[in-house]
Amino acid sequence: MNASAVMVSDVITVKPDDTVQDVAGLLLVNRISAAPVVDDSGKMVGIVSEGDLLRRGENRTEHERPWWLKLLMGREFLAAEFIKEYGRKVADVMTREAISAEPDTPVTDIATLLERHRIKRVPIVQNGKIVGIVSRANLIQALAVCRNKSLEPQTVADAELRDKVISRLKAEPWVRPSLVNVTVTEGTVDLWGIVDSPIEKHALRVAVEVTPGVRAVNDNVLVRPAGTGG
Repeated sequence: MNASAVMVSDVITVKPDDTVQDVAGLLLVNRISAAPVVDDSGKMVGIVSEGDLLRRGENRTEHERPWWLKLLMGREFLAAEFIKEYGRKVADVMTREAISAEPDTPVTDIATLLERHRIKRVPIVQNGKIVGIVSRANLIQALAVCRNKSLEPQTVADAELRDKVISRLKAEPWVRPSLVNVTVTEGTVDLWGIVDSPIEKHALRVAVEVTPGVRAVNDNVLVRPAGTGG
């Protein structure tokens, strides 16, 4: 599944010359946490979010630091911070190096971007212009759809299902196939074997549960007592 399959296409954008107060009102009215910034040609030049508006002189929320720390920070840093806290235009407060992706970016990569950069949304850009946006909520919505599809009944012969489960387990680097076995009866998988920790036991069960065609799992795996080796 790619970004184009989950993105919101009707994206609310702002211009660099819009005022900070206008953007604040726009975010509140539309119940969004950020808006891409585009120029007159529609090209994305940045993004402005709630985080960019937290420290503002109007609210008396600007940074207050002791004089000695200001000396360590340097004039250039303090000047940039002053612009961010007192500037009146979107261009003054927006994040210019915005993280973005293309429509054919896999959703797994989108999730990685959200996690790595600790952001809540990723603009989707094609030829420099905004074509959509993917938020954390959009990924959760996609998860719900995938879950509904996975719950649809699938008929798989027991022998075929056993082969699929075993192949799935062998593909995982944390599984020791020689210590694990499965039997299948009418779609119900009995899981047998021995592992070194409760977390491995849990992971084995999950790996079996998510294999298409599995209706139920009976977990008979034992956890090796600590210190026994093997």
